[in-house]
Amino acid sequence: MSTLAASSLFDVKGKIVLVTGGGSGLGRMIAAGFVKNGATVYIAARKEPQLKDAVQDLNKLGGGKAYYIVANVGSKAGCDALIAEFKKRESNLHVLVNNSGVTWGAPYHDFPEEKGWDYVFAVNVRSIFYSMAALTDYLTKGATSHDPGCIINISSVASVVPHSENLLSGAGKGTWSYQPSKAAVNHLTTQLAVKLGPSQVTVNAILPGYFPSKMTAFGLKAAGEKVLAKEQPTGRLGTTEDMAGVALFFASPASAHVTGTHVIVDGGGRFMRQRIAGQVKL
Repeated sequence: MSTLAASSLFDVKGKIVLVTGGGSGLGRMIAAGFVKNGATVYIAARKEPQLKDAVQDLNKLGGGKAYYIVANVGSKAGCDALIAEFKKRESNLHVLVNNSGVTWGAPYHDFPEEKGWDYVFAVNVRSIFYSMAALTDYLTKGATSHDPGCIINISSVASVVPHSENLLSGAGKGTWSYQPSKAAVNHLTTQLAVKLGPSQVTVNAILPGYFPSKMTAFGLKAAGEKVLAKEQPTGRLGTTEDMAGVALFFASPASAHVTGTHVIVDGGGRFMRQRIAGQVKL
């Protein structure tokens, strides 16, 4: 029964991992968890200086190894370029983490089409589909029912909380496209779990709440203690350990029989949103 040991159940040593949006925020947190536990991790993002800094820090953790690829997944061509570069370096892939994401805040009556809707859906939804489709052949290589290929889509608790005008969106503004884009990620996750299940690839989504990142930086600076006191029953934001722990579970043998799930990691914050929704000025 050695497979019941935690060291076996949650083993990701030697796995090859690709994390989009891995230069900062949630992607970097997830990458850190994999590197620390012996995986070879490629992080991808648009800004090379940020990627270089991230890789340097990640490689100080020991265990595995981190590399980077400069890429912009805002278009199919950008996704194809990322995959082509990755395939030059590796012959297979065990874990794909679709983390790249953007948001846009603007007034209800003046919400832009191109930046507000088109670009948000291009990065948050379309890039996931194109990346998954282009890497399916790599993820299925050697995959079995007890050691499947793994896709982790980073959604958001915003996908199940309907308040677009909140403490993080800014006064008089709302993130009208972000919530539906992340709801689309949830459904796409389920669709692809059905599609790829017979090929021994699991597809799951993580729905984070408030974590420190570039996306939440503006709102957290403005709201600060209000978020902690009024929206977080735990009294704190999410940490690297919180995010990495769930990602490691999905990528390890412990979750080989888990697919199509949407796991909320928000410290219970979603239960408090309704209570304070009326305090936000429209």
